Amino acid sequence: MSKKLVVYFSASGVTRAAAEKLSEAAEADLYEIRPAVPYTAADLDWTNGKSRSSVEMQDKACRVPMADADVKVAAYDVIFLGFPIWWYTAPSIIRTFLEAGDFAGKTIVLFATSGGSGFGNTAKDLQGSAHGADIREGKLLNGRPSAASLKKWLDALGV
Repeated sequence: MSKKLVVYFSASGVTRAAAEKLSEAAEADLYEIRPAVPYTAADLDWTNGKSRSSVEMQDKACRVPMADADVKVAAYDVIFLGFPIWWYTAPSIIRTFLEAGDFAGKTIVLFATSGGSGFGNTAKDLQGSAHGADIREGKLLNGRPSAASLKKWLDALGV
């Protein structure tokens, strides 16, 4: 049986709730990616092109510093990586996380929450940040997925 870790970034708490449920269903450890400087409501205003999140997402080279960059991923085979979809992809801090660790040989299964868009090219976008990892597009976990539906998804993944 593989050792599993659920890692997530949640700006408003929605992705946190999904990650906690997934962690329970997968019998996986849980780790939160936190920015060194927390986001405010104004920072998250996607309708404002000058808000912090808008500026970060417009700059493909942006790497948002994490509060804790010492994530121990070596002990895990499968990492479920969750985040809200921002501008049809993962927030910049997800690249920061992936580039801070050694994910060679790891399976990374993405999950996300979204107000209306899907994964887009997220798996492809992140591949260059996690060299040697098998990054798989997973599932949008909007609403309140049941433990049974999560178990069914996990069984279908075969991880």
